[in-house]
Amino acid sequence: MEKHRSSPAAAPATRSPGRRTYLMCRPAYYAVEYAINPWMDTTAPVDATLACTQWEALADAYTALGHEVVRIEPEPGLPDMVYSANGAFVVDGIAYGASFRYPERRPEADAHEKWYRTSGWKYAEPEFINEGEGDFTYLPGRELILAGWGFRTDARAHAEAADVFGRPVVSLRLVDPRYYHLDTALAPLDDERIAYYPEAFAPGSRLLLERLFPDAVIADAEDAAGFGLNFVSDGRNVVINAEASGFAKKLRDAGYETVPVDLSELKKGGGSVKCCTAELRR
Repeated sequence: MEKHRSSPAAAPATRSPGRRTYLMCRPAYYAVEYAINPWMDTTAPVDATLACTQWEALADAYTALGHEVVRIEPEPGLPDMVYSANGAFVVDGIAYGASFRYPERRPEADAHEKWYRTSGWKYAEPEFINEGEGDFTYLPGRELILAGWGFRTDARAHAEAADVFGRPVVSLRLVDPRYYHLDTALAPLDDERIAYYPEAFAPGSRLLLERLFPDAVIADAEDAAGFGLNFVSDGRNVVINAEASGFAKKLRDAGYETVPVDLSELKKGGGSVKCCTAELRR
């Protein structure tokens, strides 16, 4: 595993890495058979074998960092099931289930519900459309949930999530269709700090982020287009799409260590590191 360290002069991250548990789904049936986001092109060839190889490299990167990877079995006819982050949002042992906007993905919700229930998680059925960790993230140090809306998740799901978890939810409106999920435009670096791409958000949401997170690491257009914000961090180590090399340097300059993983095939479906990774929080 290639790992890039921050310079000795960089400030340390506020959270030490701890062992985490991630839910992943091997892209056994991965394909781009329909287009529901701007990254999907049904005329572009997809190498499913390469996608599986790249996915295995991602899973190996997590285990090499000391984290646990558990797997949900892929199902035929669900080519996007590899993006396991979209199946639920999990905090305090409660899985708030997904309800997908597009009919092509709706059966994934049933597969995830079955997995969470049979794996012993408390499962909260959703009333409103939401796409799991695609549009929700959690900052334990602030006991704060950040939630996106504008393209996929119904804004009413934010109040529903607040009721499920008993935690405050900050609603953020997304305005660029290329960044249709919150996790393509924003991600936590540790318990309290985030990185984000300002232009993906409506002016009011941008101002809110500036006020809440004055120490955020800011991405530019090139960083975002390389899916640099679709990363997974354990508080020190940031697993990031290899294409986003410029943003990786910004993260190292901010005191984090980066682990680049090439997910070029999975990007063709509109996802990268975070999309393939659901964090299971007890």
